[in-house]
Amino acid sequence: MECSTAEAGIGMRYYLTDVPGTGGKLKSYSKDFVVKEISKHPEPVDDGKFTIAEVTTDNWETNRMVRMLSRGMGISRERIGFAGTKDKRAITTQLMSFECGPENLDKVSLKDITISNVYRSKRGIQIGDLIGNQFEITVRDCVVDDRIGKIKDMILKTKGFPNYFGVQRFGTARPVTHLVGEHIVRGDLEKAVMSYISFPSVFEAEETQTARKLALEDLSEALRIMPKTMSFERMMTEHLIKRPGDFKGAISSLPTNLQMMFTHAYQSYLFNMMLSERMSLGMPINDPIEGDIAIPVNADGTPMHERPVTTTSKNIDLVAKQVRTGKAFITIPLFGSETQFSDGEMGKIERSVIERENIKNEDFMIPGLPHCSSKGNRRETLCPINDIQYTTGEGEYTMRFSLPKGNYATCLMREFMKSDMERY
Repeated sequence: MECSTAEAGIGMRYYLTDVPGTGGKLKSYSKDFVVKEISKHPEPVDDGKFTIAEVTTDNWETNRMVRMLSRGMGISRERIGFAGTKDKRAITTQLMSFECGPENLDKVSLKDITISNVYRSKRGIQIGDLIGNQFEITVRDCVVDDRIGKIKDMILKTKGFPNYFGVQRFGTARPVTHLVGEHIVRGDLEKAVMSYISFPSVFEAEETQTARKLALEDLSEALRIMPKTMSFERMMTEHLIKRPGDFKGAISSLPTNLQMMFTHAYQSYLFNMMLSERMSLGMPINDPIEGDIAIPVNADGTPMHERPVTTTSKNIDLVAKQVRTGKAFITIPLFGSETQFSDGEMGKIERSVIERENIKNEDFMIPGLPHCSSKGNRRETLCPINDIQYTTGEGEYTMRFSLPKGNYATCLMREFMKSDMERY
């Protein structure tokens, strides 16, 4: 089923299911989106240099939360580790590490942040150090009827749903992250910085929209009226006021994970486009064709990207069996400096998307911005889902399920809701 909402503009052009959606809205309250990390706990060690703790937040953006924790504890934000960024308007629980003693955590007193299960370890937490996430998500102001069950059955029959990068990757209210990344890849750092600072959104507060518009004319005056919620825009603006024209430095002033996110978001857009092209041609996302590159998974279901297998006429039956049993997944590239295309029809799709964008592998090697550079990787076309259940109420329903790491709950919910983009 074709998507007619703004999601199509970030490459999400199709739905797996052809049943009309329930409509509705996510995150009317933070309690409507509860996420609990399925963590990989580092081994406890009495004299370890890292402190490990579970951190539960209510309506906190991850980068802002890390910055405030570092201030409260008196340590650099680079000494705080976490496995993945979480949704802001949500109640989230995740494992974090702090390169300091446990006593430093006693200094933290922040509203709606709870720290528990503290212990020491020799190893900290890094991006990707998790197995997956458990979700409990409530949809409000929606239709509640048998279409929920029909959509669920179609997803279970396929054993998952299209593994798009969700709207949070790009910005739900202000989808700009991939545009910034594209400008960086194309070498236009000024346009990248000014897009991040000034790109408007009608869903933002009036004072924020005013500050963005003013930034195109007078950075100093824009900084004066920028609300504190524009923390990263303020960092960039302050840098440019001190060092006019230093756009590379303005990007470097941001947290490293945010710098990485820019290029990754553009790669995500390219991936979404490739996946949509595959679906538009009726090619399966849960069954390999010749030329597809499949990736096996380990015991906990984590894809082993270092062991790709190209599907050929000789091994297609074996690869198909591995995919059907959940022991392997078909993949599409996250295009970067070292990406290799698939063979066959999928390879033609991948090349056509890259040629239309007029980019090359070497464009993803960004001089002077190592955190924005990317070698590329591969991503699964299908996201498997575990333990999906739902309950209904008057004008609302609640979904409970778990997903592997790196996958988006909103991409499952869009199959049920088929709402406008900003309602996720």
